[in-house]
Amino acid sequence: MEKFTQLTAIAAPLPLANVDTDKIIPARFLKTIHRSGLGVHLFDTLRFDEHGAERPDFVLNREPYRRAQILIAHENFGCGSSREHAPWALLDFGIRCVIAPDFADIFYNNCFKNGILPIRLPRALCDALIDDVAQGDNARLAIDLERQVVVRPNGQEIPFEIDPFRKHLLLNGLDDIGQTMAHAGAIDAFEQNRAAAQPWLPKTTRA
Repeated sequence: MEKFTQLTAIAAPLPLANVDTDKIIPARFLKTIHRSGLGVHLFDTLRFDEHGAERPDFVLNREPYRRAQILIAHENFGCGSSREHAPWALLDFGIRCVIAPDFADIFYNNCFKNGILPIRLPRALCDALIDDVAQGDNARLAIDLERQVVVRPNGQEIPFEIDPFRKHLLLNGLDDIGQTMAHAGAIDAFEQNRAAAQPWLPKTTRA
């Protein structure tokens, strides 16, 4: 998993509440277990019409937001079914950070497991950031995870809270497998000691 330390990038305003996981990635695209290739279907029903043509009024179909790596939304982002494909689609499109007043719990947890930073900020601050980036000419925000601040285009720093353990995982690029592999030495030592003390037990192997 890619580390998240600092990010200065284009931010796309999406002033919608209750954006569910079916809007993020419709169910008909959930036939794969691979994380790549889902970005083209991100917000499919919002980005494209019934003929597959882009809807010109949708934010991610306009410049400079086609290259957005930050998304700013309203309440209850990621609600609905608990599909991990939702953060996969965001990440494959290029989104590394989502800012909203709150998130659905399962979506929020899945973000951390996939290298996406979800930031909770009060609605008024989200709206201020949406106003900042809605003009397009200065649509960049800076995120500093170590210092836990969002930096507005005018230089104002907005602090945010994050669980220390989850912060550690993002800073070090550790998903669930990475957390386990960080203890590979201790696991190997345990297996060696177990094999010596109980040689009649079947041996285990690690890929």
